[in-house]
Amino acid sequence: MARSIQIALTVIVLVGTVSTAAFFYLTREIAAPSTAVQDTVEQLETSGDEIVFRISQDESQVEYNIYELLNGADKTVVGTTAEVAGDILVNLSDPSQSELGEISINARTFATDEDRRDNAVARFILQSETNEFITFQPTSVTGLPDAVSEGNTLELQVAGDLTIAGVTEEVIFDVTATLESDERLVGSAETTVLRSAFNLTIPEVPFVANVGDDVTLKLDFVANAVA
Repeated sequence: MARSIQIALTVIVLVGTVSTAAFFYLTREIAAPSTAVQDTVEQLETSGDEIVFRISQDESQVEYNIYELLNGADKTVVGTTAEVAGDILVNLSDPSQSELGEISINARTFATDEDRRDNAVARFILQSETNEFITFQPTSVTGLPDAVSEGNTLELQVAGDLTIAGVTEEVIFDVTATLESDERLVGSAETTVLRSAFNLTIPEVPFVANVGDDVTLKLDFVANAVA
């Protein structure tokens, strides 16, 4: 009997050791960005009474929020990154001719309050080793006024194709934008998507009992005029 207990304890220790080693291997540090996010988007150009505003990485932030049941406690996981790029062309005399360029986000750079979670999210959920960038290609903008002047705040809806981990779905962002001056455009964009719609599966981890399907995506941006 004593020998059987000893063997059982040995097996438990070995399984625990292997599981721990596997956990640390799978959540090891993710690869660094392969290129600057600004280099992944097309730059818009003016052709008249227009201003091109370029998103500033120093002053902008992308955020995701998702529910998680961690160690028996409810938790809202918040991941953020400043690695976002894109151009916004504003036609002051005819806002209907304004244009929003492709938005690109480096999926390897989201940070939460836990490094190993970040590595697991980047590697297994966002699959950023093969799909490094999350992209949004706008297809339509509704809510544009007849004219835009300094100090105006616009409430818009921007529809487009969002690609995460190689899967593309049409989404609509609710956007608020303020033309603070002819040099600076600030605002935010937000939408909620289903994790399952993008085939974003969660690895089985003992201390994570449940992860929500709803993911809130938000961009707080500052865009500066391009000379």
